[in-house]
Amino acid sequence: MSNALNSVDAVRVMEGGLIAVPKDVLQAIGVNVGDCVAFVVEGTTARIENPAILAMKELQREMEGEAERLGIQSEEDATAIIKEIRSATS
Repeated sequence: MSNALNSVDAVRVMEGGLIAVPKDVLQAIGVNVGDCVAFVVEGTTARIENPAILAMKELQREMEGEAERLGIQSEEDATAIIKEIRSATS
């Protein structure tokens, strides 16, 4: 996904800080009625994200470089490590 500005929607802040997020914005981030959203604040900028996607991005960031650190260079290497871990815990 590009960081380019694709649309701008302005909404009024109601009593207690409530806002109504426009339907096209919710659709753009894959959020449906009843779902949760995550507000990410960085400095004076805030963005709304789908929390499931946000969690997956965070997991990917945390796992970055782990394959190299563990010496995993192929799917077979990964399978061998999984089997080793499973046998150690059984």
